[in-house]
Amino acid sequence: MCLSYRKIQIFNVGRLAVKLHKRIRNRKNRRAFRVRNRVRRTGRLRLSVFRSNRHMYAQIIDDEVGKTLVSASTMEGAVAGPGKYAGNVDAAAKIGQLIASRAKEKGIEEVAFDRGKFMYHGRVKALAEAAREGGLKF
Repeated sequence: MCLSYRKIQIFNVGRLAVKLHKRIRNRKNRRAFRVRNRVRRTGRLRLSVFRSNRHMYAQIIDDEVGKTLVSASTMEGAVAGPGKYAGNVDAAAKIGQLIASRAKEKGIEEVAFDRGKFMYHGRVKALAEAAREGGLKF
């Protein structure tokens, strides 16, 4: 079977793209592991954050018991409203305020912030600052 030079180039570029994707995924996983281990060593409740392109999720977890105590997300109708785009900084700030108010109702004041594999900027930062303004300490 004879492959042309162009086909070999495309094949090699494809393999490099896959290698790059794996390297980035591994870097994110290592970052998440490192952050979670630091957070778990504190012994406090953990405010875990996850963001997708469309939504933002936050939950306060007790790692000793393995249960979620409080949660909030942009999937709830009261936060973003029906049909509204919820993958922006404003929606993340609303989630931060909502999780802080729900935590206050349950008597939770101190948590450790777990940003997971996400860098601390943009929506993650907006959620954290709104939670701080709402009364959570971390």
